[in-house]
Amino acid sequence: MNTQNDAFLKALNPTDTSAWKEVGKSHPHESAILHVVGEATYTDDIAESQGTLHAALGLSQKAHARIRSINLDAVRSAVGVVDVLLASDIPGVNDCGAIIHDDPILADGLVQYIGQPIFAVVADSHDNARRAVRKVVIDYEELPAILTPQAAHAAKSYVLPPMHLARGDVKQAFEKAAHVVKGELLVGGQEQFYLEGQISYAIPKEGNGMLVLCSTQHPSEMQHHVAHALGLHAHNIVVECRRMGGGFGGKESQSGLWACVAAVCAQKLKRPVKLRADRDDDMIVTGKRHCFHYDYEVGYDDNGLILAAKVDMVSRAGFSADLSAPVATRAVCHFDNTYYLSDVDIRAACGKTNTQSNTAFRGFGGPQGAIAIEYIVDEIARNLGRDALDIRKVNFYGRNDEEGRNVTQYGQKVVDNVIHELVAELEDTSEYRQRRMDIAAFNATSPVLKKGLALTPLKFGIAFNVTHLNQAGALVHVYTDGSVLVNHGGTEMGQGVNTKVAQVVAHELGVPLENVRVSATDTSKIANTSATAASTGADLNGKAAQDAANKIRQRLAEFFAKLHNGEVTAVTFAAGFIQLGEHSMSFADLAQKAYLARVQLWSDGFYATPGLSWDSKTMNGSPFSYYAYGASVSEVIVDTLTGEWRLLRADSLYDAGNSLNPAIDIGQVEGAFIQGMGWLTTEELWWNKDGKLMTHAPSTYKIPGVSDCPKDFRTNLFKNRNVADSIHRSKAVGEPPLLLPFSVFFAIRDAIASVADYRFNPPLQAPATSEAILKALTAVEEMAAQSI
Repeated sequence: MNTQNDAFLKALNPTDTSAWKEVGKSHPHESAILHVVGEATYTDDIAESQGTLHAALGLSQKAHARIRSINLDAVRSAVGVVDVLLASDIPGVNDCGAIIHDDPILADGLVQYIGQPIFAVVADSHDNARRAVRKVVIDYEELPAILTPQAAHAAKSYVLPPMHLARGDVKQAFEKAAHVVKGELLVGGQEQFYLEGQISYAIPKEGNGMLVLCSTQHPSEMQHHVAHALGLHAHNIVVECRRMGGGFGGKESQSGLWACVAAVCAQKLKRPVKLRADRDDDMIVTGKRHCFHYDYEVGYDDNGLILAAKVDMVSRAGFSADLSAPVATRAVCHFDNTYYLSDVDIRAACGKTNTQSNTAFRGFGGPQGAIAIEYIVDEIARNLGRDALDIRKVNFYGRNDEEGRNVTQYGQKVVDNVIHELVAELEDTSEYRQRRMDIAAFNATSPVLKKGLALTPLKFGIAFNVTHLNQAGALVHVYTDGSVLVNHGGTEMGQGVNTKVAQVVAHELGVPLENVRVSATDTSKIANTSATAASTGADLNGKAAQDAANKIRQRLAEFFAKLHNGEVTAVTFAAGFIQLGEHSMSFADLAQKAYLARVQLWSDGFYATPGLSWDSKTMNGSPFSYYAYGASVSEVIVDTLTGEWRLLRADSLYDAGNSLNPAIDIGQVEGAFIQGMGWLTTEELWWNKDGKLMTHAPSTYKIPGVSDCPKDFRTNLFKNRNVADSIHRSKAVGEPPLLLPFSVFFAIRDAIASVADYRFNPPLQAPATSEAILKALTAVEEMAAQSI
């Protein structure tokens, strides 16, 4: 036996190729070392070309107004200023709307929120450009402004027609219900607060070409926007993104403004132009998670089984449509969460307000839909004097073989339900029942500090709810030294999609992970890509890369089988070797031989998610490939004198299917938990009476810190295998875990309810800031006093 074969045998039992794998292993993030030592290159780190200029945006100071006049003389004469551009300087279309063309790049005569860009200054330095924009003098004719979703709803001010989904006979179902609960809820929005702000760097190329280096989740959309703004074809524009310092949805559509302004300036001046947002400007200009207001009415029986549900939800869309329609659609489709709702009437409206145009954010409407039903279930439980977990169990979707309780309100059959088993496991491992009794005993003897406990489940649909977006492409190159280069249409924002795709390719070709490198996302390599969003990054791009790698593997297997007169199906790839019976060869040697024999060593790959359908008019179909499930238990302690609170312990169990990388997945679950906790507790967006966002910096906007993480933080992955044919039967892990910290919010509500022996429902709104907690405490105490 030769030395190569000995090495192969040590690495792998030839009769069991499953003994070696690169998927399902906890590999570190492909850029982890670069992140730690500060060598990871972000857009602003790229060496600037000679002659680079810097741009800054001049912003509206009125929420809704016509511009009577604008005096830019002082701006043009400011130190370092090279040029000033207005809407009239845009050679193509003045629009960067994601779906509807209602989002101007630069305002042209009408401003619709405080912070809307009106003009761009180009100067010799970033600081000079920012100083110059402040010298403008604008005369406004102010117009009435709508600032809240409630006001928009009352005025019937919408960015698009309201949606309506109905199933069953709701009126008759209410008549049969023994009990009815009515109420309203307001859940605030959330700033993405990515560490790297919005930035684009546009570099003119020959023949009307333009290279745009952009921190974006959607390079192809940026390519389209820039092409339209410049009046050029898409093939003139190349958009590249190696990595982002966070995105969370805020760089899906909203990076378009920055890319277009930089490109328009660069084309006019024939010089490279960089547009980097200051943190305050970034927060003032860009949209956030939509806040939602709900009016609800639900009928239920003595056991807490929901018989009828009506909800009217309206979001703060902002001044333009952006992605509000698909966000609202997902909210409608996730109102059920893990519960079967037989008779429903769900209405959703996207309120047009004179505020920033809200956009995608991790969960994309799913959290806003699901929290409403969880709030309602929590109320039902307290009204019946029952543990909320018991009411949740009563309403769960039926098991997969239980006909009649496994079809969603939008008509999709749930065939992969594991919520019963998952919740049962978490209930046991978290010692939920014992802790519930211990907390009751603690509260009985503690007049000021009160503890609360809650267990909340989640079901989250995976796929874009616009069917055609569920596709991806990839390129895989094998070089003659056996190294592999991969390019795919996904974008890396720290979530590990490049690591997972590299693992998939390494596994498919049977080479160690270190042999595979993933290059920057580039529209000149993979065309017409979908956004890296909706938790589809690894699913779509992993499948596309696997397809490309598999084509190369098949060619190499055929070549190797021909060399040794064997069967192609008997050829194995693992541990960097190829084997056929007693014959083996290193992958590098085979690549070299294949090249000399003129075997193609590169390939493209493509994937389109099968089985999806959606009718936006009837709001019916099967918009999701599969569902991810999870649950969490949170224990909090609340100071009833100050409204301060602390998360003492959090237990989460998440269904990642057959995880591609458990370490990365657990990190994503933990990160989503803390981010979602911030949304529901500390991150409060506040606009003053004039419509100015006052929480536009770290000094006024409170995201969770390390000190807010619980000392006892237990996160585990549920052992499962995806029923759907996803990449290696894994499940998405980006967005769904953001629903896990619902348990924190309801644990706080539980603690507040304890001051009156759990007899009343605290009217707690989200975010549950200390002020909101004190208001809810006061309300509960007043209810208790009135009941005496």
